[in-house]
Amino acid sequence: MNNGHKHIAGPESSEMSEPEALLRQISQLIQQARQQLQRSVNTTVVQTYWQIGRLIIEDEQQGENRAAYGKALLENLSQRLTQQFGKGFDITNLRNMRRFYEQFPIRETLSPELSWSHYNLLARLENPAARQWYMDESAQQNWSVRALERQIGTLYYERLLSSKEHAPVRLEASANTAPLAEQPQDYLRDPYILDFLNLDDRSYQEKDLESGIISNLQHFLLELGKGFAFVERQQRIRTEDQDFYIDLVFYNYKLKCFLLIDLKIGKLTHQDVGQMDSYVRIYDQHKKEADDNPTIGLVLCSQKSEAVVKYSVLADSKQLFASRYMAYLPSEAQLQQELQRERQAIEARLATLESRTGSFK
Repeated sequence: MNNGHKHIAGPESSEMSEPEALLRQISQLIQQARQQLQRSVNTTVVQTYWQIGRLIIEDEQQGENRAAYGKALLENLSQRLTQQFGKGFDITNLRNMRRFYEQFPIRETLSPELSWSHYNLLARLENPAARQWYMDESAQQNWSVRALERQIGTLYYERLLSSKEHAPVRLEASANTAPLAEQPQDYLRDPYILDFLNLDDRSYQEKDLESGIISNLQHFLLELGKGFAFVERQQRIRTEDQDFYIDLVFYNYKLKCFLLIDLKIGKLTHQDVGQMDSYVRIYDQHKKEADDNPTIGLVLCSQKSEAVVKYSVLADSKQLFASRYMAYLPSEAQLQQELQRERQAIEARLATLESRTGSFK
């Protein structure tokens, strides 16, 4: 019987659905408003500091002796602006604003997605190509300031240019900006940059490489990645009839597992992979505790072999990895050559795909 009242809710909708929906809508509006306000503030600050940097540069260019004049100018400006507006205008910050304008002289190229803290980091980069690349990636990937600092500190741009396999480099970079992953490959790099070892020439031996790493252990731990702690050098593991010695042993407290590293000079071989496979199996049986995750093994070599990687247990194993190390950072010219080679390879693959499919979208 219809008594004139509308039927409001059926079994599918709870009494809390409407209040919850209303709360959710209002919360979204507030969050959007805060985000818009933050972006507006960031844009205003960036534009203002850019203008301040421009005015300082233009005024300095009128001075007879730029260095002496510039120092006196900044000291005077800092003192008077601090008196008038409070903190935030000391000499260091004014120099940062001046450098900001010097490195980004075209205001239209500034991204509204980035804050002043982003640009203050970017302006410190001497390489214009790297600076532009990090700026674009920060805006597109929505990197925080800390994420950008981490990517610069780990030489993400340089690694990407120098690595033959971009996917692991991008995966490692993604792990730096996302919640911590659980896969070992997210904690390992390729290549590793070991220029801090200061190896004199190309005639060094594996023992020199090992000694250099131990002598520069703090630097190596930073280069190794997140969560690693040093355990032992030349650790002995025993079987029923033989002793083995592992070059370097680490423990990752995030992955909760041991990392075995075997150092190799020269090209990766099947024997290197087989030896590390044996090390990992022995270690899991004789050293790993019940609450540890499976041991991972890393062959660190000066030259990888794509064939060995493809046609060995490396292709399928979740515990075995091979990475290349570089004793020296490549020159700018070498990086550009590597980038050009990578572009040509991509173009060749696209051409092959197009010829097979008859169209490319």
